[in-house]
Amino acid sequence: MQDAQRQLSSLSLAVVLLAPGQRIAAANPAAEQFLGQSFRRLKDRALAEVIRFVEPRLAARLAETDAHVSARATNVVVSGHGPRRLDVTAAPVIDQPGWQVLTLHDISGAEAMSEDPAAGDDSVLRAPDILAHEIKNPLAGIRGAAQLLGRKLEGSDLALTGLIADEVDRIAKLIDQMQSLSRRTPQALAPCNLHEAVRRACSVIAASGTAPPIVEEFDPSLPPVLGNADALVQVVLNLIANAADACRDAPAPRVIVRTRFASGLQLHPGTDGTPVRLPIELRISDNGPGIDPALRDHVFEPFVTTKKSGQGLGLALVRRLVRDMNGRIGHDRDENGGWTHFRVHLPMASERRNGLREDKT
Repeated sequence: MQDAQRQLSSLSLAVVLLAPGQRIAAANPAAEQFLGQSFRRLKDRALAEVIRFVEPRLAARLAETDAHVSARATNVVVSGHGPRRLDVTAAPVIDQPGWQVLTLHDISGAEAMSEDPAAGDDSVLRAPDILAHEIKNPLAGIRGAAQLLGRKLEGSDLALTGLIADEVDRIAKLIDQMQSLSRRTPQALAPCNLHEAVRRACSVIAASGTAPPIVEEFDPSLPPVLGNADALVQVVLNLIANAADACRDAPAPRVIVRTRFASGLQLHPGTDGTPVRLPIELRISDNGPGIDPALRDHVFEPFVTTKKSGQGLGLALVRRLVRDMNGRIGHDRDENGGWTHFRVHLPMASERRNGLREDKT
């Protein structure tokens, strides 16, 4: 029995055991995380108090405790966390009338951890349009640094000249990279310090002089990720810039950048088809009003934007860069706390053994 409990606890899939009357009798850690509550708070509560199934027929079918139920991409509302889209299964427990096992697989956030959508998305990511959009972000940093240098060119301000030079070099590399997108040229991957990339992006945002406070919550023990240093800077720069824009009108705007180990993530095929583990998570959060629910499932698609003057290319490019590093990106909304989270999952710097990438520990 203890072995079965350990196996259940190790699953990344949310599993809930329902007693007669559809009251929660057990929940694995993945279910606690998904529902945003510890099992102590969930125990003996009615399922309907915690999660509401929008489709009446599905709710009615789940109430038939002897039925086997399987539903894909169904809409639910999680108490305190708002709408989600799930794959749901339910099955009766053998020889235990009224008992059910419920599994919940969150597929919200459009891209989340799924495979590439239709290749047609790439056809609209043309270099001239992307360059016109992407050059704006580093130029804001360059302009802010230049303005500061114009006022005072002594002491610590001299370091801004280094920022200008570095940004000009990075833009040149970015142009080369963007022009190669349509040719599907793979980018070179190497061990990268994720925190260095974050701090570099933060320095560019801060130099613009318009960013809200950015809070760093780093796990200093994280090993290098396998990625591309310039691409990482661009990914973080775009996500922080979007977060800053999203919360600009909040009473006390805040952006939080967090890094951590995310255990239990499944294997995902890399660019060469080899399974890759993604144990390192970069999360960028803002306390803005959140993404329009009508657009939440489409934010990574080209030309989809909530900005009046936006072109809708930033997140499409971010997804492309993350995928080229064998990573995945998704987003979710914490309605109870008032936060929007964008999560990037990346592989550790690793080596191939027996056909799988293994972590260097």
